Amino acid sequence: MSTVLSSLPRRKFDVVVVGAGGSGMRCSLQLAQAGLNVAVLSKVFPTRSHTVAAQGGIGASLGNMSEDNWYWHMYDTVKGSDWLGDQDAIEFMCRQAPEAVYELEHYGMPFDRNPDGTIYQRPFGGHTANFGEKPVQRACAAADRTGHALLHTLYQRNVASRTHFFVEWMALDLIRNDDGDVLGVTALEMETGDIYVLEAKRTVLATGGAGRIWAASTNAFINTGDGLGMAARAGIALQDMEFWQFHPTGVAGAGVLITEGVRGEGGILLNKDGERFMERYAPTLKDLAPRDFVSRSMDQEIKEGRGVGDGTHVALKLDHLGEDVIKKRLPSIREIAIRFANVDPIKEPIPVVPTIHYQMGGIPANYHGQVVEWKDGEEKIVNGLYAIGECSAVSVHGANRLGTNSLLDLVVFGRAAGNHIIADKLHEQKAHADLHKESVTKSMDRYNALENRSTGLKVQDVGNKIRTTMQSHCGVFRTKELLNEGVREIAECAEQVKQIHFKDKSKVFNMARQEALEIENMIEVAKATIKSAANRDESRGAHALNDFPERDDINWLKHTLWYSETDSLEYKPVHMKPLTVDSFPPKPRTF
Repeated sequence: MSTVLSSLPRRKFDVVVVGAGGSGMRCSLQLAQAGLNVAVLSKVFPTRSHTVAAQGGIGASLGNMSEDNWYWHMYDTVKGSDWLGDQDAIEFMCRQAPEAVYELEHYGMPFDRNPDGTIYQRPFGGHTANFGEKPVQRACAAADRTGHALLHTLYQRNVASRTHFFVEWMALDLIRNDDGDVLGVTALEMETGDIYVLEAKRTVLATGGAGRIWAASTNAFINTGDGLGMAARAGIALQDMEFWQFHPTGVAGAGVLITEGVRGEGGILLNKDGERFMERYAPTLKDLAPRDFVSRSMDQEIKEGRGVGDGTHVALKLDHLGEDVIKKRLPSIREIAIRFANVDPIKEPIPVVPTIHYQMGGIPANYHGQVVEWKDGEEKIVNGLYAIGECSAVSVHGANRLGTNSLLDLVVFGRAAGNHIIADKLHEQKAHADLHKESVTKSMDRYNALENRSTGLKVQDVGNKIRTTMQSHCGVFRTKELLNEGVREIAECAEQVKQIHFKDKSKVFNMARQEALEIENMIEVAKATIKSAANRDESRGAHALNDFPERDDINWLKHTLWYSETDSLEYKPVHMKPLTVDSFPPKPRTF
């Protein structure tokens, strides 16, 4: 055992942050400014992290356009979560939101402005005043590139604070000792192909979502659930993985998002017969019915053979709006359609398909970012480990995320985790804990088994099987029969993952090796998702089950926990009690 450990180069830090998106860089900034020795690992250059793709805005009750307060924002978030969100964490996030946004403003984030100089706020789905009475403008926006502005602002601040970036590094596994404490990670340097042991007094997972386990996804290719895979292999449960948000209009085949604003301007969805099919499903709201409803209607049209082209998508028609309206109001959408679908929407419709968009579940954590395990009927802290951002389940999003809360989640909990680590006064803890040899050996055995395999299955073939299985069995439109069949097929995929190999064993920037390592993370997420979904006998938020169309608060107002080693499920209660205010009890979710 010790020979494995002695052969690996080792580096020591106060904190290792895995992931350089919005949450990772907000956390690392807090830590670096406090004088801690921080390493931030990222598979890509930090400003190419997926946060860069966020468009609409960041939610905060600034009240710049009309009266607003954090308690209304909290209500909207609880209601949006379909009452599966933890109300203590939701109160914490909504209370912190204005301060977090003003902090970004002071860092130099280029928000759009009102004539009086205040931050411009736009209306967004589900944001209301006075507990659902009327819409309110709460989304603080930087044009339609809010995530881009946020990521660049945080990167520049981190550079100024001398944060240590490990660019194009991939974390492999968590290092845990016999007590369950996390002592750092093993990691691959892509440029050299060398494996390192990065020791840390605290480890922060900020690895983002895993939307690439579906065939149609708005997620970047890097979103392979690496943090989730690491946590699952280390014996930590994954929470609420059945809940994934679909967006109705992603470009078919490319997954790039086409904003809901297109339908707001008068765009319509058509099937292969040229029929405006939403009139059948939602006679009043038609194409502007809620997202989940539109997605399920589109999916049904495709499944029943009324899809357009090769039958895998429907058409989004907007040529009837006229050239002037499209160029003036939807210029970015026209550019996306030309680039990614090879169609000019002034002349022809855009091929669109319901597309996986956001993961509500993840690694269980409290509102300080500390990872928690469910033991003996209570939550116990995993010493040394934090999870923030989309890879975590705090859980502020519950069964369905409210628009603009994704960017808010990143900065609020990135900052909270940073502050919690700083309060521990790590510089006074001079020594690192003794490194756990067995944990490092286990990681290297997994790596070497993959590295030394000379025959087997191609990574892309197994990856495509996972994606098509998830798309057809765990999409927007779920039935018990489909899900149970999907559980069996994903179990077959899991066996196939054990047989993957790659021929090219070269060291320098070997993307075949990276993709093989990523698929070992993706299969953990796929197993967690489909097993959790097959077991939840109700419809709640993004989990819409035909066999059980109603929400069941008596039996199912609880969080799902999935354990990798046993492929088994457990449940724990939702935190219904906020920190300082009255709870919002469950009620029917109507709009």
